[in-house]
Formats: sequence, structure tokens, C-alpha cells
Amino acid sequence: MDGAIVEVENAYKRLEEWIAGGRQGDFHAVRLQALKEVGPSVFFSLLVIAVAFLPVFTLVDQEGRLFKPLAYTKTLAMAIAALLAVTLDPAMRMMFTRMDYKHFKPRWISNVWNAVTVGRYYAEEKHPVSRILFRVYEPACRWVLEHRVKTIVAALLLVLSTIPIYLHMGSEFMPPLYEGTLLYMPTTLPGLSVTEAQKLMQTMDTVLKSFPEVERVFGKAGRAETSTDPAPFSMMETTIVLKPEERWRPKDRWYSGLPNFMKGPFRRVWPDRIGKDELIDELDKAMQFPGVSNAWTMPIKARIDMLTTGVRTPVGIKVFGADLKEIETIGTSLETILKDVPGTRSVYAERTAGGYFLDFTLKREQLARYGLTVKEAEEVLMSAVGGEPVTPTVEGRERYTVNVRYARELRDTLPKLRRVLVPTMSGAQIPLAELADIQLVTGPSMIRDENGMLSGYVYVDLAGRDVGGYVEEAKKAVRGKLSLPTGYSLVWSGQYENMLRVRERLKVVVPITVFLIFLLLYMNTKSSVKAAIVMMAVPFSVVGAVWYLWILGYNISIAVWVGMIALMGLDAETGVFMLLFLDLSYNEAVRRGKMRTFQDLEEAVVHGAVKRVRPKMMTVAAAMMGLVPIMWSLGAGADMMKRVAAPMIGGLVTSFILELLVYPPVYAIWKWRYEMKHGAVDVAQLSVHEVRGGHP
Repeated sequence: MDGAIVEVENAYKRLEEWIAGGRQGDFHAVRLQALKEVGPSVFFSLLVIAVAFLPVFTLVDQEGRLFKPLAYTKTLAMAIAALLAVTLDPAMRMMFTRMDYKHFKPRWISNVWNAVTVGRYYAEEKHPVSRILFRVYEPACRWVLEHRVKTIVAALLLVLSTIPIYLHMGSEFMPPLYEGTLLYMPTTLPGLSVTEAQKLMQTMDTVLKSFPEVERVFGKAGRAETSTDPAPFSMMETTIVLKPEERWRPKDRWYSGLPNFMKGPFRRVWPDRIGKDELIDELDKAMQFPGVSNAWTMPIKARIDMLTTGVRTPVGIKVFGADLKEIETIGTSLETILKDVPGTRSVYAERTAGGYFLDFTLKREQLARYGLTVKEAEEVLMSAVGGEPVTPTVEGRERYTVNVRYARELRDTLPKLRRVLVPTMSGAQIPLAELADIQLVTGPSMIRDENGMLSGYVYVDLAGRDVGGYVEEAKKAVRGKLSLPTGYSLVWSGQYENMLRVRERLKVVVPITVFLIFLLLYMNTKSSVKAAIVMMAVPFSVVGAVWYLWILGYNISIAVWVGMIALMGLDAETGVFMLLFLDLSYNEAVRRGKMRTFQDLEEAVVHGAVKRVRPKMMTVAAAMMGLVPIMWSLGAGADMMKRVAAPMIGGLVTSFILELLVYPPVYAIWKWRYEMKHGAVDVAQLSVHEVRGGHP
């Protein structure tokens, strides 16, 4: 809508001046000239918004799949809008603009017809909205023109004061996208038996189900017959399906005493039910079992994290080296160090060498003595201890494998295993103890191999901390307390690894995008100074974006950066329109021969800034009205989109205010010192394009 607003407002102004000047000439020519004045700037400003989304197209993996549809939609829409703004929109305005009333009977129908098709043109000074804006803005505009250096220095200090706030903000890869369910992933030490795993999981499910917010739970220990989920009994998973949030426990708010029908608007800002983080904290406190390390996430999120980095918690540490025992030692040391870092909810280091095994070492001399082969002895072990499938059973459409092995009571201790009998060719039954040494040993429960090296993982679950800030503090603690042996290394993974990947990519792409925007502005204005003045809107918008994010308590994430990137294009657009109206006023004053002194320049700047403040206000208001409903939304995906909309809303506010207050003195200084050169300017010094009323 921005381009149409600027075009119709400029045409309105020119037609109002045409009427005030005695309606000399054809109004179609006036209308066409008004479109030519703003058409190029409208086209390039919309094109800048489309180009500003270039960094989003460079995103890959998870973030690319999430935000590329938004980028394609917005870019195509803005590209078509830029085309329509200089083709269809002017054509329709030229076709349907009417300036002469038609009188016919009945009179009231004639009045309605003329009000709809022609209307009445009022001077800006008589417009009710403009009068209010003039009363507020004109004194401020004249004050900043009188105190030009102070205004520019104050704006610079305001921008610089935002830097510490930004540096102290938290950082994360993706904001939480609430799925309506939770995934509880406890981890125990290796060696948990089937019976104990079942007993522990049933106890956990009972505790979880006792919470009123929980609808049902489903726990899993071990893995199915698949290689895609190599989870031992020590790694459990419990899916917690939650009730709708409006059925969660209430908590007192300042508006709790109001009637229920009046609470709706306040609930969107101050919820009167416990939040997801509060619920997880309560669940975590209730699920404290000896020897169990808790981790809380969501089902879809957990699968994506494990597929991308192999780490199911927000932060993970991968220990690489050549010896599994040394890797386990380093992991347990990290576990001890990280427990004391603020924000650590739980930390668990894999016991890479902590598996328990039953070894049968066959005695080849004894096998030869009884006429047995190694294969025959192993077949007895397979059938008696491990179990051997002998046949399937058919139960309707279901198929089950029938395994045969010794009963549990005949194989659950070492003495009983030693009494397992092995048949010989002579018919003799030889105890297994005569043929093999049987002993319990420890070894690697699971061997990880990554990048050609053995590895072990340390899982860290966080509470009340952002990922980036936590990792930076944790790195300092690890550097101060842990000395790695030669040949061993640490890699910080999980969401932190994804966050670093996106950050490094944006460090390259965003500066290129800023340069392309500057290039487009230069092509439009034919002046590097004017392009630089327009680009001042970018730091002005950062002020509002950062402070608004800080007020809302949001961390810097990829969603916030997408909002910042979108804001960059909107800033350039508002800056183009502000400079456009200043140029139109300045050129008009030069053509009338009223650009002799600094007071003449000041009046031209005031006229361009103040008298045309309403269309500038309308363009910003149109963008704001499209974004505010996002901040008011609730439900799935709202948390993600609020991070996109928040920097755009905050940045538009400060960018618009600072443009109104800083552009006039900057523009006046530039014109007086470098174009007027402290003297008069006449129409001969304007370019041909400027003489015709166009925007350079």
C-alpha cells in the first residue's frame, strides 16, 4: 500500500494547488506530472524491500526450510507491487480522476454522486489530521534546524547507547515453537536391566500423570528392531500429551477480580495460567530419581536436533580422541565442571567404556579332547543363552517369531551358566565350565565414530539461560579447569552449532545486501550523499528494534534476524519518501527563485518535512497495522512470528521519529554547505530532471 499512498497523496497535493491557482491548464497533465515526481522513488523503494530479503534465500537446512517460503512470498509480492505501482496504479488514477461536478435531479443523488466520484480538495492546513500533526511536529522541526549539531550528536549517542544493550542480549538458534506436547528423556548409568527399566519407567509415568495439566503419557525404553534408533535401556523417552492451555492451573493476576468476559484482552499480555517453562520446572523437580539425569524437549524438535547434530539437548559437547577410556574420563570431568555453571538443569556424560558384558572364552584344548568344534560350542551358547528362532507363529494377520532358550532361572547367574551342558558325538554331556572360561567384564557400551575419530557426547539441558550466553560462560569454566591431553579435542554442538553456522553465513551476506541497497538508492537519487542519508534510517531503526526486543525479553535468534532483514528494506523505503518530499520542496523553492539565504532553505525544509508529514505517517501506520496483529496472536507458531514482527515494529517507530527529527538538519547542512555553498541558488543550477519537477 505504501507506493499507492505516496502517489495519491502527492497527486492530491498538486491538484489542490492547481485548484488554488485558478485551475489553469488540464488537470490530467497536473495528475501525470504528480505521478512522474514520485513514480521512480516509489518503484525503487519497493524494489529495495524485495532485495533486502536476499539473506533469507541463503539460509540452508532447518532455518532455510522454515523461512524461505516467507522470503519467496514477500519478494514476489513486493516485485509485483513495484511493477503495479508504476503501471496499473497510475493508469487507474488517470482514468478515474474527476475534477468537475455533474448536476442533475434529484439533487441529493447528484450530491452523493459528486462526493463519491469527485470529492472535495482541502488544503493541508485545513485537514483535521494534518492540523494536529503540524501543531506537534512544526515546533520540533524548527527547533532541530536551529540546533543542528546538537540534534545530530544526540542521535549518534542514542545509536551508540544501543550497542551495550544488544551485546548483553541472549542468543539462541531458534525460538521455542510449542508443539502441545513434551518429551521427557531421562538417562541412567549403563547396565540397567529390563526389569528395573520397566519398574523405573512405570514409576515415572505415574508421577507425570499426576499433574493436572497432563492428559496422558507414553513411555519407551530400549529400541525396536531397527538400526535408526540405537537407544539402550539407559536412555528412555516419555511423550507427555498436555491438555489445552486454558485448562491449566490458574495463577493470580492484578485483573483476577474482573468478570471473566473482561479478562480476554489482559490474558494476551499477562497470562493468568501457569506457563510452559513453569510447568517444566515443576515436572523436573518432581522427577528427581537417584542416578537419573533429566532432559526436557519436544518430540518433533528432539528428532530434528538428533538428525542434524546428533545431540538431543540444547547444548552438547563432543569429545574426540583415540581412546574410549580417556574420552570417558574427559566427559565425566566436563560433567563435574558444568554442574556449577548457572543455568545447568542437568548434565550427563556418556559412559563410553561403561558397558557390562558376559565373555565366554573357549578352551580349544578341551574342545579337542571331547571331539567338539568351536562352531558346535557356539551353537549351544546361542540356543541356550541367547535364544534361537525356530519357527514363526501365525495369529490372524500377525506374525511372531518363536525363540527357544533356557528358562530364566537356569541362566540368570554365573554358576548356573557354568552348568549348561554341551552334547558330544559320543552322547556325553559336558558342563560348559569344562569348555570355557566365563567371566563378567566391562567395555564400551556403544562406539561412536565421527570424522574418522572415536567420540563421546556430553548432554547439557538448560533452564532460564540463552544458549549463546551459557556456552560462552561454560567455555570459560572449561578452559580454566580442564586440560586436554594431546590428540583430544572438544566441539560444542547442539543448537549452538547451528547458531554459529547461521551467524557466519549472515556475516557475509548481510553486508553484501546493504551494499546492493545502497547501489539501488544511488541509481535512484544519482547522488551518493542522498543514498547515504537514506541509509541513516538503518541504524535509527536498530535503536527501536533492540530496545523493544529487550523489553519483551526476547533473545537474538534466526527469527529475530529475519525480522531485522525485513526491517532494513522498510527503513530504506521510509527514508526514500522522506528525502523525496524534502527534494520536491527544495526544487520548488529554487524554481520560484526563493532560495537565497539559509532562512529560505530552512523554510523549504520545514515545508517539505512538516507539510507532507501526513503521507509519511500513513506509510508507517500501514506497515504497523499489518504487524500489530501478529504480536496479539496466540497458539502454535505465534512465538516464532512474534520474534519476526517485534524488531520491525520497534524499528519502524524509532526510525520514523528519528527521520523526522534528524533528516531535516542533515539535509539543511548538506544543501547549505555543499550545494548552495553559503549563497543563492537559481533554477539554472538544477538538472533538467529537477527543473521538470522530478526526483533526481
